[in-house]
This record gives sequence, C-alpha cells and structure tokens, in this order.
Amino acid sequence: MQLLDGKVLSAQIKQEIAAEVAQTREQGGKIPHLVAILVGTNGASETYVASKMKNCEEVGMKSTLIRFEPTITEDELLAAVQDVNNDPDMDGLIVQLPLPGHINPDRVMETIAPAKDVDGFHPINIGRMAKGLPAYVSATPQGVLEMLKRYNIETSGKHCVVVGRSQIVGLPMSILMQRNTYPGNCTVTLTHSRTTNLAEICRTADILVAALGKPEFVTGDMVKDGAVVIDVGLERVPDASKKSGFSLKGDVKFDEVAPKASYITPVPGGVGLMTICSLMQNTLKAARGEVY
Repeated sequence: MQLLDGKVLSAQIKQEIAAEVAQTREQGGKIPHLVAILVGTNGASETYVASKMKNCEEVGMKSTLIRFEPTITEDELLAAVQDVNNDPDMDGLIVQLPLPGHINPDRVMETIAPAKDVDGFHPINIGRMAKGLPAYVSATPQGVLEMLKRYNIETSGKHCVVVGRSQIVGLPMSILMQRNTYPGNCTVTLTHSRTTNLAEICRTADILVAALGKPEFVTGDMVKDGAVVIDVGLERVPDASKKSGFSLKGDVKFDEVAPKASYITPVPGGVGLMTICSLMQNTLKAARGEVY
C-alpha cells in the first residue's frame, strides 16, 4: 500500500504556481486575483475560506474576502456577484457554500461569469467539461486527476466506481474518468444512496472514489485487493479525546481498507489539499485568459 500524499503534492504544486506568479510579476504582468464571498459565520466555511486566502498569499497571488451577514437577501448577494464580474482586476470568484436557506445556490452559481467561475460550478463550465472543451473543472475532481497523474497510476481500461452523485464531485468525476485522455479511459459506474448491491459493485472497482459525505461508510469488505482508493470525504465526528471535541474522518474506514489497497488517500492530508491547489491553478488560468 502506498499513500497518495496530498501534503507532498500540494507543496510541489504550490512551488510551481509561486514560480509562475513571480515570473509574471517580474515581467510586469497581471497578478492573479481570487475573490471569495462568505455569507454568515459557518465554522467549517470560515476554516475553508481562511485556508484558501492563506494559500493565495503563500504563492504571491492577490486575494480578497467579502463578508456578508446571513440576513443578506438573494438579490443583494446577486448584485455583489455582478460587481465582481464587472471588475477587471478580479480574475476568479468563489461563493462559499453552504448558503443560508433563503438563498438559492443555483441562482448564485449561474450569476457568476463563466470566465471567473474558478470553482467550475457554472452550467456552462460543466457542459464544456462534459464535451471535452476548455473549461474550469470543479476543483476537487481536478485535484484527484492531478493526484493520479503525478503518481503515474494507470487508468486506461480500468473500472472506476464513483460513490456519490453530487454536482460538485461525483458527477464531474464520473465524466472526467471516462474521457479519452489521461487520466481517463475508464469504464465508469456512478453509484449513490439508492444503488442496490452497492457493496458488490464497489468490490469490482479497480479505482474507487468515495464522495458521499458519510464518515467511514466504505469498509474493508467493500474493496477488492489492489484497488486504488480515493477518499474525498471530510466530516467532523464528535471525539471527546480531542481538544477540539471532534476528529476529521473520511468516507473510507482507513484502518480496514488501507491494507487491501495498492494506493489510498489519507484524511486529512489527501484530496482536500489538492482541491485548494486546483483552485489556485484555475485562478492562474483565469488571469491569463487561458480558458475564455
């Protein structure tokens, strides 16, 4: 078993991005600028956004955090998104999810200009990705692809089982893994909470991607020997032994699954770090106009 180490890879990728940003600065070019909109004070969202801003700073990018109270109306938030769309200095925009219940996240995502949608959630970017056209790919699936590529994991002809059908991870992951590229050329089965014989299907996977948001759902008896296991989950589980009062768990029961896997991602220290790198890579592309 070999760990797919997100810490090592993310450090390497951040060095590469920092070098490109430094070169751009020396040449008097446009410094990439990422904007994050945060509504309310959700603890996990605060942590995620702070990490994104910190990583931008580390690689020499500009970052701006725009905060709003949870009482903001949907129209007010959409107007704020349009302000960023219209600002030529701002290259990439993310609106941190979840949003308060009175705001429709789909309307918000559809209002973000596709050329600034570095999270890859806009329907136009999803459609372009599905057709194999230049697009901003959702940050987490892109991070998984980068991980497979940098560890030289063979994907062609393999059976990839994706557990979870979210528009953020599961759906784009299934599309990307079947495309005629590397990584790709898999035969893909997309499963979800209503799938019958789920454990049986998982046991047929050469590459198993767990992205359903249920702590330690995938157990040892659901994985065949030698499988590549990608754990996208990151959930807070109550833990009285921790000062914080919780532990971070993935969707895979690591201690049971790891001995059977050829490669496996740890949680934390795996896919999550790659997601932030993908976001910065997309922001770099946005500043250069590489996609649009």
